[in-house]
Amino acid sequence: MLAEMRIQGLGVIEDALLELHPGFTVVTGETGAGKTMVVSGLHLLSGGRAEASKVRNGSGKAVVEGRFEGVFAGHVARIVANAGGEADDDGSLIALRSVTADGRSRAHLGGRSVPVNVLADLADRLLAVHGQNDQLRLLRPAEQRAVLDRFAGESVAAPLHQYREIREEWLSVVAELAQRQNRSRELAQQADLLRHGLDEIAAVDPQAGEDGELAEQVKRLAAADELRTSAGAAQAAVTGSLDGDPDQPGALGLLGEARRRLATAEDPVLRELEPRLAEAAVLLADVGAELSTYLDGLDADPERLEQVLARQAELKKLTRKYAADVDGVLAWAADARARLSTMDTSEEALAELAARRDELAARLAERATAVSAARTRAAAELAEAVTTELAGLAMGQAQIEVTVQRRPADAADPQALTVDGELVHAGSEGIDEVELLLRAHAAAPALPVHKAASGGELSRVMLAIEVVLAHADTVQTLVFDEVDAGVGGRAAVEIGRRLARLARSHQVLVVTHLPQVAAFADRHLVVDKGTAEGVTRSDVRTLEPSERVRELARMLAGMEGTESGRAHAEELLAVAEADKLAAEKESKARSSKSARKRGSSR
Repeated sequence: MLAEMRIQGLGVIEDALLELHPGFTVVTGETGAGKTMVVSGLHLLSGGRAEASKVRNGSGKAVVEGRFEGVFAGHVARIVANAGGEADDDGSLIALRSVTADGRSRAHLGGRSVPVNVLADLADRLLAVHGQNDQLRLLRPAEQRAVLDRFAGESVAAPLHQYREIREEWLSVVAELAQRQNRSRELAQQADLLRHGLDEIAAVDPQAGEDGELAEQVKRLAAADELRTSAGAAQAAVTGSLDGDPDQPGALGLLGEARRRLATAEDPVLRELEPRLAEAAVLLADVGAELSTYLDGLDADPERLEQVLARQAELKKLTRKYAADVDGVLAWAADARARLSTMDTSEEALAELAARRDELAARLAERATAVSAARTRAAAELAEAVTTELAGLAMGQAQIEVTVQRRPADAADPQALTVDGELVHAGSEGIDEVELLLRAHAAAPALPVHKAASGGELSRVMLAIEVVLAHADTVQTLVFDEVDAGVGGRAAVEIGRRLARLARSHQVLVVTHLPQVAAFADRHLVVDKGTAEGVTRSDVRTLEPSERVRELARMLAGMEGTESGRAHAEELLAVAEADKLAAEKESKARSSKSARKRGSSR
């Protein structure tokens, strides 16, 4: 859970520390006091967009720091470890986000600087922020489908993943088939050019690195006489004159004479040098033998030179047309063969592609049907769950329906797919359109929720959806920003009661203007605004029980100074406390009943 959050230099808040309850924490304050900065801070901490305009005037930067407890495990621990961070000594995790006045943003996690998207990844696992913008977004068909999929969980996610994999391959084959059909003449011309080039290369049959080897051969053949003179002189210097002239004994002869003189010397120091000369003699003998072999193979062969030059000319024709060297020519040929494999416009190739398309379409239709079936099952469960929640929000006669229908398509649609004889649009999210309908009472028609619901009813419908989704979510901390807008009276009390019950399984933070909701909180934070020396500052503080009465009375149309206002506030708190006690007894009774059942089953 989020145990603490510190806000500095954000909007009208100069420096504030929010200590949050593990259950239900409420934030209230007068209009313009800065309640929204609490939510803005959470958005920043969640990796949201950084806006320089939110930085407080006169402050160099805005800083939001959050301390999470009991979260350092599983995926969260891996995120922190990958970022190089670590938990504090008490096991808590610190996340920080700062925004400078010129719009630059920095993020830290576990004591290490991290990219902002790391905080976003962390927030996906730890908290969810719901506000009035989320309500408006939920009215869009695509968002309603996303809500249903989120509620359904793995039952939709698994077949949808398989659907997307098949769809990607299907679209690729469809596009390739269309390209071959539409560009058959152009592709045929390109294929002819590629085949001509491959035939020309095949006729020459170049080998890898052959051009370099031929260049070396040309050099040797063209300079055979000069090389023979150099090699012969070197051999004579090593082994002696070829005609045995004693005046030109060569290096080996001189070494032999030196060895004899050292071997017969009286001084042992000189005799010890003889073995080293013997080693030199062996090396010189090897060089002399290699020079002799070289000379034997070095024939001035004009015919061979002509052959090598002719081969060089053949290779140069290829390198002028296709690449800078023979290796490049071979690479061009490999690429040409690969391109030709995709340019086959023969009837056989097109028929093969069409068969592959039809096979994938059949598999895709099967997966799409599975996704639709899973969504239809989940839609009934979601509708029932939201309807049940509405009954507890003073909308007992209202009914929610979630429809799942196939999205039709025409033949011109490139993503048209035939499913059960019907042409539908196969989008990335499946073939379904999801719509949320509201039936105000049993005799009323089912209409799109934004048409059937008033402003206050719409808020309650959206809150009911959020509560249902919260039970399906894995995140522990839920934040609601004035989702009770347009609601009052008994409905407001029921919203407070619902949020309090949700707080028994989640940490709940609510920014509200309704005293009926605030009364149910376990901890009440208030944002106070004040002005000193012409500068407006806001602070966040935790209210004591007596202060809560005064704040609730203020929220009751500014009645903090009247006895009736205080009495009404005390009555709200008493109702909330009684409801909590009743809920605790009910929970204990259920737990005891479950324990007895488990005992009897043994």
